[in-house]
Amino acid sequence: MEEFISSHGYPALIQMSFLASTILPLGSEWLLAALVVKGMDPGLSVAVATAGNTLGACTTFGIGLYGGPFLITRVLRISDESRYKAEKLFGKFGFWSLLFSWVPVVGDPLCFVAGVLRVRFELFVVLVLAGKLARYGIISLIALNYQGV
Repeated sequence: MEEFISSHGYPALIQMSFLASTILPLGSEWLLAALVVKGMDPGLSVAVATAGNTLGACTTFGIGLYGGPFLITRVLRISDESRYKAEKLFGKFGFWSLLFSWVPVVGDPLCFVAGVLRVRFELFVVLVLAGKLARYGIISLIALNYQGV
């Protein structure tokens, strides 16, 4: 494991973080924690994980923006009623809900819906980045505390 981390650490982290923020059911938190516990730079590790995860969210946003209507009606076959409920729920909490785009199960659909609803991209990036940075920062702090035990 140590050899893998020292030779593939940051590239593996950005790839895993990117994929974890798409529709693939992956997690990147374990790899971030492993890198920090094994002595990799915590600040750089958080930055790499945040960048990868934010880029993955931007990809999901783009899929919603450019392919949303087709995917909703032809591939996912979501009814107008279900779509209306999702839009209403997003509207209830507004774009601030994007701060929680890191939450498993709901985060990826939030990014997709933001694309479908054409949320301003700059606003999307700022909110998603802030939420993901906070999450990875907390995970890194927990890993550092574990390392000190």
